[in-house]
Amino acid sequence: MLISILSDLHFGYGSKTRLEDDSFENAQEAITKSLDSDLILIPGDIFHSRIPTTETWAKTLKTLSKPLLTKNKGIKLVKTINKDLDEISKRSLSGVPVLALHGTHERRGKDSINAIQALEKTGFLIHLHCNGIIFQKGKKKVAIQGMSGVPERYAKQILDKWDPKPVKGCYNILMLHQSIEPYVYSPLEPPSLNISNLPKGFDLIIDGHIHTRDQTKIDKTTLLMPGSTIITQLKIEEAEVKKGFYQVDIAKTKINFIPLKKNRKFFYKEIELKPDIVVRDQIDETISKILVKDFKKLPIIKIKILGKEAIIDKELRELEKKYSDKAILYFSKELESPEMTRKIELLRSLRERKLSVEEMGLQILKKNLEDLKFKSTFDTDNVFKLLIDGQADKAFDILTGQQKTLDQILKSG
Repeated sequence: MLISILSDLHFGYGSKTRLEDDSFENAQEAITKSLDSDLILIPGDIFHSRIPTTETWAKTLKTLSKPLLTKNKGIKLVKTINKDLDEISKRSLSGVPVLALHGTHERRGKDSINAIQALEKTGFLIHLHCNGIIFQKGKKKVAIQGMSGVPERYAKQILDKWDPKPVKGCYNILMLHQSIEPYVYSPLEPPSLNISNLPKGFDLIIDGHIHTRDQTKIDKTTLLMPGSTIITQLKIEEAEVKKGFYQVDIAKTKINFIPLKKNRKFFYKEIELKPDIVVRDQIDETISKILVKDFKKLPIIKIKILGKEAIIDKELRELEKKYSDKAILYFSKELESPEMTRKIELLRSLRERKLSVEEMGLQILKKNLEDLKFKSTFDTDNVFKLLIDGQADKAFDILTGQQKTLDQILKSG
């Protein structure tokens, strides 16, 4: 039995830019190369936005139709685990079944259907959240259980309450979409899960969300981070580690990584500005050295500018124009004070995660309170709600200790 694992496709990323087709082209390559598999697993973030555009939907349905139109390899659903069989469309089992989690980018309120649930209702895939399915091919059985993305602070609590167990007589796979210490997506959301408190006894634990791939052993369990199929974070790790997907051969207990060949090349460079050299010349030379080679797609080049020397935005725009037909350039500057740099990175991270305005405000409040070394003697969420409701005076009194919260009253009692 052969299983393909691809994650964090981020359909819709780069919309209305020169990168808008990348997420689909990369996923199409991965899915096409996975059509010899019996199953395809996607542990979250198929979409980049909670509410995809109609253009994104159209391209997504075309891409995900390929497994449906491929001949089933003889794999059959034999049992569900805490999942209503009526939720599973016969269409989703007609070709190569696709099992998916919803990730942080797709997560919506409990009263709203998210994009992955919508794909399940239309028969394109099977959605898992605190449940699972058992498939069989010949004499081999595989039990796949999954918990979709939840807020990091609740992940351990929800996983413990669900308490998934390996199924006897099966190759057991657990899928997650979380930060798992030491694999952390963002320091703004400290993980409640770590390697030591993951469920025991599974043959394979797959975790989406982390965009750089990795594979490690925890006792007899393999922990697999497939990474993303597309570059979105523009971090140095994405320049150093190839994008692709994994295939697991259960009979041979082998896990192989298959790199994508059509992925756009990404280069990350840091330049320390020197006072005795013209700034523009330093950057120009760095770009020119990269572009000595020919590329099928315009490469992405991110240059992080460090130092105390000034760099005028006009000069950067001129460089972008000069190389517009040869590369896609991104610049970031770390010339400000350390405090300002941290704030800019915080805002950039929040923006990339596509949080709502309220979620961004709450994260900024928590970070500011942490920087100010406030003791956790109150519920930050409640203080934030007071601020939203216009009760700034009451929130200030709680922050300064002039008004006790219920937690403080209980502790003092």
